[in-house]
Amino acid sequence: MSKEKDRQPFISVRDLKKYFCLDNYKLAKAKTRYIHAVDDVSFDIYKGEIFGIIGESGSGKSTIGRCVLKLIDVDSGEIYFDGKNITHVSRKEQQELRSRMQMVFQNPLASFDPKKTIRFSLEESAKVHKIKPEVYKARIKQLMEYIALPEDLLTRYPKDLSGGQLQRLAIARALMMEPDFILADEPVSALDVSVQAQILNLMLDLKEDKGQTILFISHDLNVVRHVCDRIAVVYLGAVMEMGTVEQVYNSVAHPYTQALISAKPKEHPLENKKHILLEGDIPNAVDIPGLSLCRQVQIFQRRLVRQPHAKAQRHWKRALRCLSFPTRH
Repeated sequence: MSKEKDRQPFISVRDLKKYFCLDNYKLAKAKTRYIHAVDDVSFDIYKGEIFGIIGESGSGKSTIGRCVLKLIDVDSGEIYFDGKNITHVSRKEQQELRSRMQMVFQNPLASFDPKKTIRFSLEESAKVHKIKPEVYKARIKQLMEYIALPEDLLTRYPKDLSGGQLQRLAIARALMMEPDFILADEPVSALDVSVQAQILNLMLDLKEDKGQTILFISHDLNVVRHVCDRIAVVYLGAVMEMGTVEQVYNSVAHPYTQALISAKPKEHPLENKKHILLEGDIPNAVDIPGLSLCRQVQIFQRRLVRQPHAKAQRHWKRALRCLSFPTRH
């Protein structure tokens, strides 16, 4: 732990908030409603680590990543990248950041232009950043060897390739600018299990060989456990629990994390496993309903519930948060 305290975060997010307006304020007669996509999120990512964000669909995982990458503007909070505050940078500064921050999208087929060859897609970012042709052509050759794909695929179109091949090429495209940081937004969710292992091993190779810093977003517990160093559990746009993979999985401290882990399928038919069922409907992020997550799962209640909507607490050297709201009558 002392080494982690001495290290400076490569990416630091503080009190991040992002709300999306649902109503036209000019036409709305009642109070304007907002989706609380990201609500007071804070975390650090260190150089050369894979930091995972996990949660169910609609929890705000992808929105957090897009805010960090400056693809969407934040409403409040601060984002630091390599010691510099990038929360409100100019368009010119954003252009410079693009070469250092890249993204691997969830759907590999949709992330490529269907009317352009793979070579064109790989060369495009290099041309935008005015890299010399001899440099980016040599880089493409090196990357094709690194992702273990033949160079003749460069002349093909996206529809001619499999999902696994396209996702490998998407990773190669992200590496074209030799970035310091990569956002991987559910990069294996659209792939078969056999292909998932290849992509995950490639992610681990990026960390080991290149010291790549990666923000890995997923809803799959097994995937996150396999590739990540530290993880944050997100629910309704807020971080419920954060720590190393061993801490979160082996000594679960938050009820929502406990419910997520218990929902994982049995690894063996004879395994004795108890599923924790959350009672009631899943709340939406517009009008937070009157229900307590801690009351839904009757565990750790006395340890966690300190005050309504408590700030992040330190427990077992981890960050915890308890969402608790007045009970609806």
